[in-house]
Amino acid sequence: QLQLVESGGGSVQPGGSLRLSCSASGFSLDTYAVGWFRQAPGKRRNGISCISSSGYTTNYVDSVKGRFTVSRDNAKNMVYLQMDDLKLEDTGVYYCAAGDMRCLVTGMDVWGKGTPVTVSS
Repeated sequence: QLQLVESGGGSVQPGGSLRLSCSASGFSLDTYAVGWFRQAPGKRRNGISCISSSGYTTNYVDSVKGRFTVSRDNAKNMVYLQMDDLKLEDTGVYYCAAGDMRCLVTGMDVWGKGTPVTVSS
């Protein structure tokens, strides 16, 4: 069974940091690009970062550039999202998904169930 599991979410104050992890089982991540997506309360799910299968190419939406860093360890079948200087608007459920480098919500092949992140003072 192809499965992705996110972990590392939680509650944090503005300016704080969290590191999300995405673990794959039942398949090898090293042939997939992996995207991180965020769904804020009452809003649609949107992509925020994407990393190529090799890890050499990364993309970010403007709102997280300079604050978030995506990385991967294919030997461990893991992808990470380091989130620094968190802001109130970063609150939401974070999902990882495996697919192609377009990292479109509609185009990913395998999704995790998400991990919640709450940024509040």
